[in-house]
Amino acid sequence: MESLTQLTERFIDLHGGTKEGIRYFFAPGRVNLIGEHTDYNGGYVFPAALTFGTTLLLRKRKDGELHMASDNSSLQRTITLENATNLKEDDWINYPKGILVHLMKRGFNFGGYDLLYHGEIPNGAGLSSSASLQLVTAFGFMSMEGHSIDRQQLALIAQESENQFMKVNCGIMDQFTVAMGKKDHAILLKCNDLQYDYIPFQSQGYKIVIGNTNKRRGLLDSEYNARRSQCEQAVQYLQAAYPTMHLLAEIDLEQFELNKHLISDEIVRKRAQHVIEENDRVLRSVDALKHNNLSQFGQLMTASHYSLKNLYEVTCRELDVMVEAAHQCKGVLGSRMTGAGFGGCTVSLVHEDYVNDFIANVAAAYANQTNLRADFYVADIGDGVTELQF
Repeated sequence: MESLTQLTERFIDLHGGTKEGIRYFFAPGRVNLIGEHTDYNGGYVFPAALTFGTTLLLRKRKDGELHMASDNSSLQRTITLENATNLKEDDWINYPKGILVHLMKRGFNFGGYDLLYHGEIPNGAGLSSSASLQLVTAFGFMSMEGHSIDRQQLALIAQESENQFMKVNCGIMDQFTVAMGKKDHAILLKCNDLQYDYIPFQSQGYKIVIGNTNKRRGLLDSEYNARRSQCEQAVQYLQAAYPTMHLLAEIDLEQFELNKHLISDEIVRKRAQHVIEENDRVLRSVDALKHNNLSQFGQLMTASHYSLKNLYEVTCRELDVMVEAAHQCKGVLGSRMTGAGFGGCTVSLVHEDYVNDFIANVAAAYANQTNLRADFYVADIGDGVTELQF
């Protein structure tokens, strides 16, 4: 993480003045340890907040203007929030703009500010850079204006902003994790009613290693919408047995096995099988953690990957190569793709004694088979969005 001293100097170079009045906010990225494509089916996910993310420096202005800049982009804008809309040329600025517009719809008002963002999450990696950007903005502005903060409500408003302002039909997991994360705990979250539980993640000498394929997720939007549609079709088939059913994760594995013959479309049946088995895997993985059985947790991670590959068909060659390479390494309990798929990242559970060898070996195998360079992050589990003291 860049030092706050360096960021403060950059802020003053950009916006003038002194450091007086500058406040500092941070929102993490997130990784989903297991439970993929269960969220919009009303199922369980098991994400954790990371210790790297997005930092925001904020200072009040006397006018109503927002002077927006980022360390990560040459694009700067001076905007006002009245009649603010999503403009293609505003690129990343649409995310903070959108969340502020949606907060204003709730009756919150904001004055003018100088802003500087510093992001450590690679865009397009599936580690939730957009939710981190939204939540650090919402939390920062609400804090500066002295509004009381309901973290769960902020997560819901951020999801609404992503759905309506950014036109991305995402579930709640990313925003919820960034808002509600807790150090050394993963979150067991039931996506249809937001019931959640913090589960201690005692790593017993194992590290979470995230591997970024650096493959941009080209098919994501069209294929993501197709998977959602196939899950809805599966529900329609299964309503012959369960007339009140609305979401796939409302039935368990046993109920599915008894009635999967009702789904006449083989592809739709495969999609449903992944969702219902994955939902079951999340609950079994939490049970494994509660019994300090990291080995079983790793096996369930691996099973999740092959279900996403063979049943849900959202992996890609690059993700599969990286997971296969991970399993050839010593000290690895499990490895899987994380995020929506078609590129992005893998997450592996690797013993700390072997982390350096793991990174070297997987990087070499990956480069050899794909001609792409992978990036790796050894991640700790951190807190949700917060104000930093400087």
